[in-house]
Amino acid sequence: MPERLLLTGASGFVGRALVAPLLAQGFELHAVSHRAPPPATAIRWHRADLLDEVAARALLRDVRPAVLVHAAWYVEHGRFWTAPENAAWLAASEALAADFAELGGRRILGIGSCAEYADAAGEDALPWPESRPIGPGTPYGRAKAELAERLAHLGERRPVSVAWARLFHLFGEGEPQGKLVPSVALALLAGREAPCASGRPVRDFAATRFIGGALAAVAASGVTGPVNVASGEGRTIAEVVRILGEAAGRPGLVRLGALPDRPGEVPCMVADVTRLRRQIGFTAAPGVEADLRAMLRHLGENRGMVGAAGIEPATLRV
Repeated sequence: MPERLLLTGASGFVGRALVAPLLAQGFELHAVSHRAPPPATAIRWHRADLLDEVAARALLRDVRPAVLVHAAWYVEHGRFWTAPENAAWLAASEALAADFAELGGRRILGIGSCAEYADAAGEDALPWPESRPIGPGTPYGRAKAELAERLAHLGERRPVSVAWARLFHLFGEGEPQGKLVPSVALALLAGREAPCASGRPVRDFAATRFIGGALAAVAASGVTGPVNVASGEGRTIAEVVRILGEAAGRPGLVRLGALPDRPGEVPCMVADVTRLRRQIGFTAAPGVEADLRAMLRHLGENRGMVGAAGIEPATLRV
C-alpha cells in the first residue's frame, strides 16, 4: 500500500507545486488548506487552521499520515520578513511536528530558507553549502532556523526521520505580483517600462515547477538534516530581467539602474546542491531560462494581456 502523506500549505505558492510530484512518487496524498479546498482531485483535501493546536491535532488523528511535508507559513509579500506571525507559526509548527511524532509518524520534511544562513561567512562568491554558519538577519529567518533546530532535536528524541529543505530564490505560478519576475513581466506585457536596480547581485533562481520535484524527491528519500533545494546556478538579476525583456520582444523597456540598489545587498547567494544531487539523487536540469519564458507566457494568457496589450502570441519569444 502507498504511504499516506499530509501536505500542509498545499494551496500556497510552494505547496501547489508539490502536489503532482508527490503523487508521482506514489504517496497517498492528503492536503490541508486554511481556505476552502479546491474541487476534488486525485488527492483528499482537508480544511483546518494549523494555528489552532486543537484543530491541527484533530487533523493528524483523522488522517494518520506516515509522512508530513510542512509547507505552510505566513508569507504575505512585503510583510513576512518582519511579521509577528513568524513567532506564531514557529510555535504551531513545533506543536504539529510533536503531535505527528507522538501519533507514530515516520518522516517529516520541513521547508526552510536561505534566509537562515549568515549573510557574511567567508568567500561569498562560492556556492553556499549546508554547513555554512547560521546567522539570520530577519525575524522570518530566525523563526525558520529555530524550527529547523527544534525539529532536529525532535528527531533525536523520537523515532522520526527529519529532513529540512532550504529554498533559495523562487518564481512561478501564484507568485505575488510585486515580486521581481511577475512585476517585470507584467510591465513588459503591458508595454510599460520595467524600472530595476543595477541588477548586479547574483542569485540562485529556480521555478517552483523544478523545486516541487526536488522537494518530493527529498520527502521520498531517507536523507536527514538540512538539504539545499535550488538550481545551483548563479545568475545576475540583470540577466533574469533581460531574458524576460527578450522573451517579451521588448528588451528596450527594461531599465536597469533606474532604481537604487538596496543598502547592504548580499553580492552573491548561490546554493551548493551537491547533497541534493548525490545523496537524494535529484539530477533534473533546472531549465531556468525556459521556465522564465513559460512564466511570461502564463502571465500573458491568464491576465488577458496577450493581444489586448498589443502583443500578439507570435511576438512572444517563448
